Amino acid sequence: MSIFRNRTTTAALVAVAAGALTLTACGGGGGSSAEDNSKSKEDAKSQSKPVQIGDEKASTGPAAEVPGAKAGGTAIVYQEADFSHLDPGQIYVSDGKLLSRLIYRGLTQYAEDDKGNLTVVGDLATDAGKVSDGGKTWTYTLKPGLKDENGNPINSADIRHSVERLYSTYITDGPSYLQQWLSGSGTTYRDAYAGPDKGKHLPDSVLETPDEKTVVFHFKDAQPDLPQMLTMPGYSVVPEETDTKEKYDTDPVATGPYKIADFKPGKSMKLVKNTQWDPKSDSVRHQYVDGFDIEMNHDDEDQTKTLLADQGDAKNAMMFTGQVATTQLQAVVGDKSVLGKRTIEGYAPYVWQLNFNLDRVKDKKLRDAITLALPATSVFKADGGAYGGEVANSLMSPTTPGYDEKYDPFNRAKKPNGDIEAAKKLIEEGGFKGKKLVYAYGNTPVRQQQAVLIADALEKIGLDIQKKEIDSATWYEQVGKVKNGYDLYMTGWGQDWSSAATVFPPLYDGTQIQDGASNYSHINDEHVNSEIARIVKITDTDQATKAWDALNKYISEKVNPAAPIYYTKVFQIFGSNIGGIRYSSDSSYVDVTRVFLKK
Repeated sequence: MSIFRNRTTTAALVAVAAGALTLTACGGGGGSSAEDNSKSKEDAKSQSKPVQIGDEKASTGPAAEVPGAKAGGTAIVYQEADFSHLDPGQIYVSDGKLLSRLIYRGLTQYAEDDKGNLTVVGDLATDAGKVSDGGKTWTYTLKPGLKDENGNPINSADIRHSVERLYSTYITDGPSYLQQWLSGSGTTYRDAYAGPDKGKHLPDSVLETPDEKTVVFHFKDAQPDLPQMLTMPGYSVVPEETDTKEKYDTDPVATGPYKIADFKPGKSMKLVKNTQWDPKSDSVRHQYVDGFDIEMNHDDEDQTKTLLADQGDAKNAMMFTGQVATTQLQAVVGDKSVLGKRTIEGYAPYVWQLNFNLDRVKDKKLRDAITLALPATSVFKADGGAYGGEVANSLMSPTTPGYDEKYDPFNRAKKPNGDIEAAKKLIEEGGFKGKKLVYAYGNTPVRQQQAVLIADALEKIGLDIQKKEIDSATWYEQVGKVKNGYDLYMTGWGQDWSSAATVFPPLYDGTQIQDGASNYSHINDEHVNSEIARIVKITDTDQATKAWDALNKYISEKVNPAAPIYYTKVFQIFGSNIGGIRYSSDSSYVDVTRVFLKK
């Protein structure tokens, strides 16, 4: 399952008693119950089922028709904030991923059935890839007749350019798996190649385009997960002829079924049909509605109230990554005409964690004290109530292969809302009473409420917490700076696909510390680094899964660079005229590829 850093937020804090509500699943995605976390865990496990690899037939369009689908009309999308990036090479958050499914295409993509089963198929390519040389060489052939929104043919040179531009210094926030697999781990890939701007290409021994239709990747090590990795928006095609480099982030060129017709940053975006998109070349997407009008500055409270009222244009409206507001849970769940008919829910794979900036918070005893004191129950209930998530016992999500439900190094099972006395003892032992720490948080209602909860708990154990509010739209860019000036800050992360190999290397590999990277705690532990380098080369899935589990336990017990707080769940509501709605195991939100208006 493809997961991104989640900057989605929900409504202001309201105390919702655990066990007060029970929700039945609909539209795909597992069931959710505040009374039965073990049931939720089982649903999460079902989402981490092995992904299938599709052949040429499965990759051939058009996509299977959605039952009852009709063409025409404009769907309205409510968004809390603007998109961080439009350049696909920079996209690594949830709302950007949903947008990318409508406007971009890459070599591969996920096809999904009504049970949430995922199959990797060829998107621009004829299939999910042909492998040789023991998994070190992958060959892709492009489908015929592919064009961008301007009518320009898409060929292998465009794929080469899309890969090579990811080495450029202006690409700072997107994924770096492919670059590292091709040219060196950590940040060394930039030393191997500086990007295409000076007219040089990656050598054919790394990336080869022998003709207009063929792309060949050559890796030093076997990379069995390449088809899944290439489904990420960060590896979508950027046509060479229309690449405006830094400016591409505000005016990109579409290759999917929709294109951007109008964009007012921070306010609105209008998508219309891309007439150059050929459904016969696409086995995944549909083009039912005429377009999407995306309205920003609608927080979850506003979104939920408007969609629940279902008046006027709101009947044609939907959420991308918004969720039912905590304050509206009782109203939504108590309305039989809404629940199950205009709602979807599923187990999201994100782990929200409090990062310790190890350059500044250097004493492990202090980090352990803070971890013990965190009011995890109150914090997750501020982010969607009983349906927003559940207390996290580990840095691994229940949806990640290898997750150990019984592993609980900080006694979350018995003290889910914090162990103040145990934390106080460590504070006294370490002489930390009165120590000042800067806690950064986003300027949205839920993050503000969570900041109060966390600061209050840490002040109870004797710390002096200095709260620092940050613009949520640029949250990851700011905390992603090595010298960010903060001691504590929350981030959300889950697997980019169904493997812990997409969790531990980006978050805890010390060789990847740089501005824009995802090692937010700046952990640089020799054992962790060497284990990551070893485990990523293990091709046996079961062996690798066991090794990641062991490394997870070492990181938590011996280093503790980040404190797990809660796992997230998704609960969304839609207007009564929106059709084709289902939960997506791929995006962990609504499946935007099949939306239509009922009338």
